[in-house]
This record gives sequence, structure tokens and C-alpha cells, in this order.
Amino acid sequence: MPDDVFEPGPPHPATGPPALPPAPATARLRVVVADDNPVVRAGLGVLLSGRADIQVVAEAADGREAYEKTLHHRPDVVLLDVRMPGVDGISALPHLVGIAPVLMLTYSRESEIVHEALRLGAGGYLVHGEFTADQLVQAVRDTRNGRANFTATAADALLAHMRHGSAPNRAALPDGLGAALTTAPVRTPPRQREHSESLSQLQPLVGQSSVTGGSVHSPNRQQYGLSSREVEVMELIASGMSNQQIAATCFISEKTVKNHINRIFTKLHSTSRSEAIARWLGTAPQDPGRHP
Repeated sequence: MPDDVFEPGPPHPATGPPALPPAPATARLRVVVADDNPVVRAGLGVLLSGRADIQVVAEAADGREAYEKTLHHRPDVVLLDVRMPGVDGISALPHLVGIAPVLMLTYSRESEIVHEALRLGAGGYLVHGEFTADQLVQAVRDTRNGRANFTATAADALLAHMRHGSAPNRAALPDGLGAALTTAPVRTPPRQREHSESLSQLQPLVGQSSVTGGSVHSPNRQQYGLSSREVEVMELIASGMSNQQIAATCFISEKTVKNHINRIFTKLHSTSRSEAIARWLGTAPQDPGRHP
């Protein structure tokens, strides 16, 4: 009887516990970056998107675009600059916080701006030059989780507020910041009033007297002797516009705007925007020892 020929069969499967399915990928923290400086936006995009758990989903160059991008992408965190053309960060802030947590990331260090940003719902306030890259990344993560972060300047402003025990008098913000807030006491035309709660309807308050139908009071502005161009510039100052916005509106350079403002301040015997506005609107206290 011939010997049987042995043919090896297929190898037996390895014994042991079955392989586990791969772990699901952790959802990345989604961020919108709003800053009018494209270099800053690009730098933040590279820094944040280089982290495994963070993704920059959109960038914005002003407050209006920040609102539109935030509304569309529904991010976990918005990084928001303060000074931006058109609709500034302070004006956009109350609309953004209803959609996503907002972390202020800005060069603006004025105490009144810090107070106003926190009052309007910002979840933290970082001033450029006062934090490291790792601290910024951690602040973004903390903001998503409801933990506030402040750099030294913002923390000092907050501490001073707590020590006083009450909110400081709300003076006009520098550069007319917040001028586009829909909560500002300015009557809107009937065709816009229906949508006044939407940031997409916000416009910088150009020529406030033309929107409101004139000031409630009627100060004697002729006494100051302003030229027609100076009157135009002063009206724009009173509406809350920055020098940059005035220059764009009047089609003149910012240097020319500054020259006009210097002459206006001299004629109105004022040393600041707020003082000039008060005199122009007739709300400044009367000083019998000072002549216009």
C-alpha cells in the first residue's frame, strides 16, 4: 500500500483575544479667528491648527464677517479682536456670545475696553505680548470648557473693578468702539427696525444727526466757527467713528483727518474726543469762566 502523501493545510489562526476596533477619533475643537490683520490671522491659523485637537474653521476681517462665519460654522470658540474696521469687536461681541464662547485676543489694553468686553459676555481677555503660544492654546481649550483666562493687563483691570465693588462710570470707549451696537440709543429707519437684532443689519453710525432727525438739544454750533469740512468731521466724530472710518467716509487720508481734529479741538477748547463731543452736542457742563 503506497504511503500517503502529507500535504500541509492552511495555517491555523493565531489564538488569543480578538483585536479591538480602532478608537473613534476625538472631535477637534473648532475655532473662528477674527482679526483685521491678515498676518495675525495667518499666524494664529498655523499655531492653532498645528495642535491635534484644534482646527481653525474660518477667519474673519471684521465684526460683521465674524458674525456671519460664526453663524455658519457654529464653532466651539471665537477669537475676537477689538479694533476692526466697520463693525468692531465690541459691537459684534454681544451677538457672537449667543452662538459660541468668545475669547478676546487683542492689542487693546485700555481698562474701559476690558470692562466693557467682560460686561458684554467675553469668556476671557488676552493682550498680545503677554502670553506664550502654549498659554494661548490652553486658553482656547479653557474657553470652550467655560474657564476664563486673563493676561496681566486684563487681570489688573478686573481686580481694580472688584476692589471698587461697583462698575465704573461707563465713559465713551476709545476710537468710538461699540458704536455699531444695536443697543445704542439711536433710532433706526423704519425699514431697518424690524431686523435691528441681527448683526447683519448693523452699520457704523454715520452722521447720527441725519438718522435721528437732529439732536434733541439745539446747541449754538456757529459760535465755534468750524468750516464746512470740520463740521462734517465733527459730526462723524460724534457718531462714534474712528479716524480710519472718517478718512474712508470723507475720501481723505488719516493724516488729514488728524489735522482737522486738531483744529476742531482748538476751536471747541477741548482736549479729548469725549469733551469735543459733549460741547458739540451741547451736553457739556457750562463753565462761566471759559469762553467758547
